[in-house]
Amino acid sequence: MREANLERKTRETQIQVRINLEGSGEAQVKTGIGFFDHMLISFSRFGYFDLDLQAQGDLFVDPHHTIEDCGIVLGQALQKALGDRQGIERVGDALLPMDESLVQVALDLSNRPFLVWDVECPEGMIGDFPVEMAEEFFRALAVNAGITLHIHLLTGKNRHHIMEAIFKGVGRALGLAVRVNPRFTGVLSTKGVL
Repeated sequence: MREANLERKTRETQIQVRINLEGSGEAQVKTGIGFFDHMLISFSRFGYFDLDLQAQGDLFVDPHHTIEDCGIVLGQALQKALGDRQGIERVGDALLPMDESLVQVALDLSNRPFLVWDVECPEGMIGDFPVEMAEEFFRALAVNAGITLHIHLLTGKNRHHIMEAIFKGVGRALGLAVRVNPRFTGVLSTKGVL
């Protein structure tokens, strides 16, 4: 079973994550940030991961620490659940529409973390979620999970639609990349390692 259970405590946040890559998209998420919970549930559903993420953070300051630290811990959990990455597809992509918004996501579980964030989204809040924090979340996720991650907004005006398309698109692409392919053994690399 490809799963991981992690906990991280700092003076700013306390986060517990359990992820099962062999799941069916069931999620229990509670961060204290309603829109962020909705996005993580959508991410899980579209990637077919089972996810349990519970976070307590210094929301009296602002949501920054909680959102970024969730990306760190979720990335670490993905890294652990993937193990040696034997037999996985490794790459995944998605073209995800949501009403007027269209997002393109491509990723590689290469163990070479990098984020390309090509998203011009109207600034502001979606509920209690600051739009600019999405980039910080995905950077933390990519760095800690060893993902080369490209996210491009092709079209869109409504910040809710844009963010939802991004989270669903990343979930979809990641779900494709972690699939085990029985046609080969080892890792999908000419070097023989990732």
